[in-house]
Amino acid sequence: MIVIVGGSILTPAGIIRSDVLVVDGVVASVQSGVDTQGVTVLDASGCLVGPGFVDLHTHLRDPGQTWKEDLSTGSAAAAAGGFTAITAMPNTDPPLDDPKLLADVSARGRDIGLTDIAVAATVTRGRAGEEVAPLEDLYQAGARLFTDDGDPVANAAVLAEALRRLQRLPGGVLAQHAEDRATATGTARPAGAAEEGMVRRDLEVLREVGGRYHCQHVSSAGTVALLRRARAEGLEVTAEATPHHLTLDNGGADRTDSNFKMYPPLRAPHDREALVGAVREGVIDAVATDHAPHRDEEKAVGYESAPRGVIGLETAASAVWETVAEPLRFFELLAIAPARIAGLSGQGQAIRPGIPANLVVFDPAASWVPRQFASRSRNSPFLGREMVGVVRATVYQGRITHGAPS
Repeated sequence: MIVIVGGSILTPAGIIRSDVLVVDGVVASVQSGVDTQGVTVLDASGCLVGPGFVDLHTHLRDPGQTWKEDLSTGSAAAAAGGFTAITAMPNTDPPLDDPKLLADVSARGRDIGLTDIAVAATVTRGRAGEEVAPLEDLYQAGARLFTDDGDPVANAAVLAEALRRLQRLPGGVLAQHAEDRATATGTARPAGAAEEGMVRRDLEVLREVGGRYHCQHVSSAGTVALLRRARAEGLEVTAEATPHHLTLDNGGADRTDSNFKMYPPLRAPHDREALVGAVREGVIDAVATDHAPHRDEEKAVGYESAPRGVIGLETAASAVWETVAEPLRFFELLAIAPARIAGLSGQGQAIRPGIPANLVVFDPAASWVPRQFASRSRNSPFLGREMVGVVRATVYQGRITHGAPS
């Protein structure tokens, strides 16, 4: 048994001061004055206690590139960041376009037991963009989110077929890496044009065929405007932004430091301001880390040659708190909305008796400086930067996976 004492608890009725008793992996009671004798105590004084965070966009590099990250180190990083569920991207080697591969990753994740690992599947075979993958079989193997992340589904006919087929699979969502490669390689393109062009095209297809569409790592003000209009039309559109795009822009980025090299690139201050406004008003539903590990030696080859991507699981909560600093929206962005989009019924719930004990204790006033990570890689733009907001403890299925009892 665990009792979390002295915290401000997110409940269906809002934030209340209370204790939380966890018994056999389930929240048993939410009330003050719980007897702490003979039970494990987590002191949450001055802290927010809410549903464990859920990441819609995690690169675990397993199979194929486990020197960067693997299921074990990625799970440890997730727990350290307050996450009780993560969605593993399928741009692995080989790609996750085979139900057996997907089932293997899922089973190994369960054996590690530090966080739920919901495995996304590819939209197209081999992520080649030419033929739709066996979506129905992948769905039966557990996939609910389908993406060729790292590459867009560039062929409109392929995108339309995938959207049609996913409509027959309850909860099936197509998540798009929005990047028009033809525009991206242009010599005089406006910043954000490649992203906005792909989203504009995708929304035209969505209007024609229907389905659920999720836009990954939104970065530009123009994309925000397109999504706002699409939602006003009633299209089934959701979107995510990353912690780094919400808190950093190209005015403060060190273009000699490859830990600031990611995709999409950091945009102008006005783009960042548009993203912040969009997450506050709900045009962007969720914050997703796009946790993309690379080893020091891979990032040390110079900015232009270095791979793009940054880690984010262990710094996400601090960056989101910097952006919103409001408990209800904070948990909506990091837990409730992503669990809803990913179809994870045991996650992202306001705390009440009877729910699975997937919880986080977050101290919104404490500061820290990221220097070491549970991740196998350390390619973070927040490395050495003071941040406010500390994950004090993570409870997954009623077990403490991060933090120490009082």
